[in-house]
Amino acid sequence: MKKPNILLITSDQQHWNTIGAFNHEIHTPNLDRLVREGTTFSRAYCPNPTCTPSRASMITGMYPSQHGAWTLGTKLLEDRHTIGEDFQQAGYQTALVGKAHFQPLHSTEQYPSLESYPILQDLDYWRTNQDSFYGFSHVELARNHTNEAHVGQHYAAWLEDKGCTNWRDYFLPPTGTMDPNQTYKWPIPEKYHYNTWIAERTNALLEQYKENDDSFFLWSSFFDPHPEYLVPEPWDTMYDPDQLTIPSLVPGEHDLNPPHFGMTQEEAPDFTGLRESGFDIHGYRSHHYYEYGSKFRLTEEDKKKLVAVYYGMVSMMDKYIGTILDKLDQLGMADNTLIVFTTDHGHFFGQHGLQAKGGFHYEDLIKLPFIVRYPGHVASGKTSAAFQSLVDLAPTFLSFSNLPIPHAMTGVDQKEVWLGTSDQARDHAICEFRHEATTIHQKTYVDARYKITVYYNQTYGEIFDLQEDPNELRNLWDNPDYAALKSELLLKYAWAELGKESMPMPRICHA
Repeated sequence: MKKPNILLITSDQQHWNTIGAFNHEIHTPNLDRLVREGTTFSRAYCPNPTCTPSRASMITGMYPSQHGAWTLGTKLLEDRHTIGEDFQQAGYQTALVGKAHFQPLHSTEQYPSLESYPILQDLDYWRTNQDSFYGFSHVELARNHTNEAHVGQHYAAWLEDKGCTNWRDYFLPPTGTMDPNQTYKWPIPEKYHYNTWIAERTNALLEQYKENDDSFFLWSSFFDPHPEYLVPEPWDTMYDPDQLTIPSLVPGEHDLNPPHFGMTQEEAPDFTGLRESGFDIHGYRSHHYYEYGSKFRLTEEDKKKLVAVYYGMVSMMDKYIGTILDKLDQLGMADNTLIVFTTDHGHFFGQHGLQAKGGFHYEDLIKLPFIVRYPGHVASGKTSAAFQSLVDLAPTFLSFSNLPIPHAMTGVDQKEVWLGTSDQARDHAICEFRHEATTIHQKTYVDARYKITVYYNQTYGEIFDLQEDPNELRNLWDNPDYAALKSELLLKYAWAELGKESMPMPRICHA
């Protein structure tokens, strides 16, 4: 019997409630198709609300505090074991098309990075390099989000091969010449957008695998809807901002939260006491402001337009996910392909008065869209509240392929849950955020009803009752009526931390 194929499709920084099947304000017919044909998991979580740590967890099956890529600006060390190595040893073809972000934008002698300058923009290197990359025998990479200056690698080479010799016009200096004041509409033609590139190159690999009768583990990794908020026409005007629900701060909601929550709503907050290095901390800023093009302070109209364009980015990406699904059908590969669609972490677009991401473990940021389709195996049209974590992807993929799960992987095998023969494989999720050595170091434990967040060396924290307070507006941490609950949740968190300790090898002798 032919081994099952694995197709992982991810977006970047997508809020969990941006699928049309569950939110009538957004149009996503292809993700809706996956919802109809698969199982949607409504309690899926990231292990860290930033890119590098969560993405590294997907391929290692370990938490950021275990695999070592603990924040943005770090790298996943090359000696870390990844799922691609297991699949290659089992005879699979392994490939990644799109965003990797396992390495930082800058290199040091001790920690070199292939995703950094100047090699990032050495197109001759990317056209000829065939080296394996974190267990992927074939990669086609890019680094930029929309018009960022970090364009390069395989995407820029593809643009030139497509005849787009003026591609620099669509990207910011120093690589490009685009006006940095351009907002909302990205003038790049859709045929040159990276969504088009990712879908085209994914489908080319699928055709190759079909022709060679290869089993594959393929990660199709989209960049949208990660800001900046830019999308080609007509997607930039697909949604009327005045017809959308725009989240906003509820007055007084931060009164009982840790100090940095309220500081985000100040005109000029001073976070220097929390900044131990020379680098900024994601999300620790005034959220009255959002530097975007020539805009420094967002008006109410700007905030509405950002949501409209964000939704347009999701809908455009959905179109190209559809072309991949169609290709699987055309090749007759759909029935033997396990598909997972998810994202690396969520997004704020006004919730709690916040924008983008950072060290705020609200559901908006740590909960994920998560759909599994495997015809004839995974139930269609079903929604499940069984907990999922991105650290579970690697062991579960291996389990579906009847491959041994390395002892060092601390994610749990969700195979029986996805198949519907077990109600749950975990009763909680843990999310980590660590952006500095000691001052910005927090962990969240969330179970079916409650969520607790603790901070290293701090006496403040958060407790939310997700059943009675689903919008997380009333922090119960210091409420004396919930002192017993606080003790219980702290103990459960300690148990969960003990339970996720890595066991890199089995015990083979009594002494």
